Amino acid sequence: MNNILEVDSIQTFIGQFHILEGVSLEVPESSITALLGRNGAGKTTTLKSILGLTPPREGRVVFAGKDVRGQRPYDIAALGIGYVPENRAIFRALTVEENLKIAERKKGDLARRAEMIFGLFPDLKRLIKLSGGQLSGGQQQMLAIARALVPDNRLILIDEPSEGLAPILIEQLMESIRSLSAHTTILLVEQNFRMASQLADRYYLIDDGRTVKQGAMKELVNDRATVHRYLGAA
Repeated sequence: MNNILEVDSIQTFIGQFHILEGVSLEVPESSITALLGRNGAGKTTTLKSILGLTPPREGRVVFAGKDVRGQRPYDIAALGIGYVPENRAIFRALTVEENLKIAERKKGDLARRAEMIFGLFPDLKRLIKLSGGQLSGGQQQMLAIARALVPDNRLILIDEPSEGLAPILIEQLMESIRSLSAHTTILLVEQNFRMASQLADRYYLIDDGRTVKQGAMKELVNDRATVHRYLGAA
């Protein structure tokens, strides 16, 4: 299986703080790969480094065979990377439809992909004229993911999608992400280990800004010592 993304020993600073000190990972095409670690380990910074929002000073970020480190975030995204940030960042005053339209890279993107998007998130079609601020937390998260699907992205970076959601909504979200993986490749940052373990094919563990372990998710599920050491989960 070919890798759509390869991150090699990136070093990223935020101001004077050295946040990433050697993160490496590979994301096979048509897969879900989970990026795991405790709070503050550097997971969100890794996603932002891939996109150039916090540009790495060293290392390589190779997307679809092209080293994109040092390029502008807009140009990196335009190659086919979608980003669903931790805080969702939807426009609360705009309608669902307007939130989706604003994500178009080319005129008509939404119309071309509407069947797929509303097939994955049927609630959004029903709520198309409501404002983002009128949606529930789960609906807002679905809108944030749907917005990343409007352009024809080959890779979606999703940061903590279950945060703040009730268990029943997490189950619905898991089904949506599982279905989404039939259409695009996903790099998932998720604090909820149960959710990540049921969705991802492979995992990378980072700790203190470094990649410390990787492998098949089914192996990590049975490695309770590693899960407890790096994630604090039983």
